[in-house]
Amino acid sequence: MTTIDLVYFDAGGGHRAAANALRATLAAQRPHWQVRLVQLFDVLDPQQRFRQVTGMAPEQYYNARLARGWTLGLTQELKLLQGMIKLGQGRLVKTLTAHWARTEPDLVVSLVPNFNSVLHQSLAIALPGVPRVPFVTVLTDLADFPPNFWIEPGQKQDLICGTPHAARQALDAGYPPERVHAVSGMLLRPDFYALPAIDRPATRQRWGLHPDRPTGLVMFGGQGATTMLKIAESLPDTQLIFLCGHNQRLAERLRALPATAPRLVMGFTADVPHYMQLADFFIGKPGPGSLSEAVHLHLPVIVVCNTWTMPQERYNAQWVRDNGLGLVLSSFKHIAPAVAQLVSHLPRYTLATMRMDNRAAFEIVERLSLILARSQRAQPQAHALPA
Repeated sequence: MTTIDLVYFDAGGGHRAAANALRATLAAQRPHWQVRLVQLFDVLDPQQRFRQVTGMAPEQYYNARLARGWTLGLTQELKLLQGMIKLGQGRLVKTLTAHWARTEPDLVVSLVPNFNSVLHQSLAIALPGVPRVPFVTVLTDLADFPPNFWIEPGQKQDLICGTPHAARQALDAGYPPERVHAVSGMLLRPDFYALPAIDRPATRQRWGLHPDRPTGLVMFGGQGATTMLKIAESLPDTQLIFLCGHNQRLAERLRALPATAPRLVMGFTADVPHYMQLADFFIGKPGPGSLSEAVHLHLPVIVVCNTWTMPQERYNAQWVRDNGLGLVLSSFKHIAPAVAQLVSHLPRYTLATMRMDNRAAFEIVERLSLILARSQRAQPQAHALPA
């Protein structure tokens, strides 16, 4: 049986979501493959020493900052993290080498940034035979944030890129064309491709919403964000659906705010596609996952790009502009006129979203199959002994 390891971590929700989406697609498209999820920090720190010293897992600090909107300065912190990885590279490689030697995957797929150098190096050391076990990085961002974020120069690995811009970045970094695989977008869960038809007016009424009123969906990832409170205060007359993720305190505060238009406030839900089907447009941060989900379900978007935007997400705002998918603001202080503008031109923006055809989940499965086949063809051939 072919064994595929998908490497993720829980800093933000996008990496786990991408890993789960790919696992579900592989289960349907390649049921004879064994797919294993590998939480990177569980491998690197199985005794949870970081938690014992600091009182939290490494991802919790990052996620708490996202929930509070404390994203200023992340560029400098990213460089510090990359410096720490480089400083501890020997220990990290040793730990990962032991893991790969013990688990013996046939293919390793990384869905995380920053650690791909140590992942690639450790796999080559642990399983050095011919053919080498393929290592693939699937970018879960619309673009790289060089240097050493997603695309590690000088490595013999494959890169799967969800935009032409990211593919150009890989080629510019020196990767040969046969190792750069362009697909049509970000990974989406299979249920985004098989949504049941709904009676939208009736379903809106069932949730306490007006059946025909223009409706926005406000979402800021799995941890929510206090910015959603400011958006709610600025749009008392706009019908809105708020998805707050795991931030129950935020949901309670939103429910307590006065509004003249109907509102629906939800905590964590796994059924994001359902609520997107009820909406006409999307408001949120320019995260690659939520943007891609909204556009796939034909929701024009309103996002912000400024100094507080996470560095790896700033290109996403340009992607929105380039494709005419919605509006990019410098601040959510301008959200009320932006909503008025978007709603007044909603058919034009909706048509732009309908031109985007994201089949990346299925395309990635095909690329992984090709990479495995290429590896198998590289096996040394047996030579007949002379008579």
